[in-house]
Amino acid sequence: MIRSLLSRDKEVRITATWAERFASLKHLVPPLIICFVIIGSIYAGIATPTESAALGVLAVLVLAATRRKLQPAVLLSAFENTMRTTGMIMLIIVFAYFLNFVLSGVGLSSSITAFMSDLGLSPMWTLFAVIVFYVILGCFMETLSMMIATIPIIAPIVFAAGFDPIWYGVVMMILVELAMITPPIGINLYVVQGIRPTGGIGDVIVGTLPFVLAMFVMLALLIVFPSMTSVFL
Repeated sequence: MIRSLLSRDKEVRITATWAERFASLKHLVPPLIICFVIIGSIYAGIATPTESAALGVLAVLVLAATRRKLQPAVLLSAFENTMRTTGMIMLIIVFAYFLNFVLSGVGLSSSITAFMSDLGLSPMWTLFAVIVFYVILGCFMETLSMMIATIPIIAPIVFAAGFDPIWYGVVMMILVELAMITPPIGINLYVVQGIRPTGGIGDVIVGTLPFVLAMFVMLALLIVFPSMTSVFL
């Protein structure tokens, strides 16, 4: 009955009492454990981000084993998905590096830097133009390829305007994370939509608006108080 309802085009709204909602919070414990292992090991200085990823995989394997779901079929599916994702990312990196090589060879990076310098924009207007550029580009481009293809061009412009490289790195990471939740090519939007039992992606987009606003507020705070970047280090 439930499957037939979900297969229809009409949106199905699932209602639950507050008691049922609180009871369902126990299902958040495994993801919280994995998050604690990954993030906690980084901030505790136990592991690097790469090593923490391995610890996260180990935590997932332990949880799967305790739930008696660590089966060969599950492992094969995980291996296949990992190989597909890794192959896709490596292709993006290879061609993005090739693009950067071509752009550097034709002198485009230095030309754009000189062009922006000749415009005579103030540092704040230059930064505003960069933020607008990344917000628009992030709506239509995958984040990894966007970073590899644009940072060699944009970073010299920002540094020439007098901004600190570490500060710009923090700002860049916020802009990249913002790109992951902005439509229509926000990766996290489709991840959330993929695990939802029903409803359209429009609901997911509306649900991310508070987080988009929070990131813009964070950018504003970093611009007004640049010393806040020391918190991220």
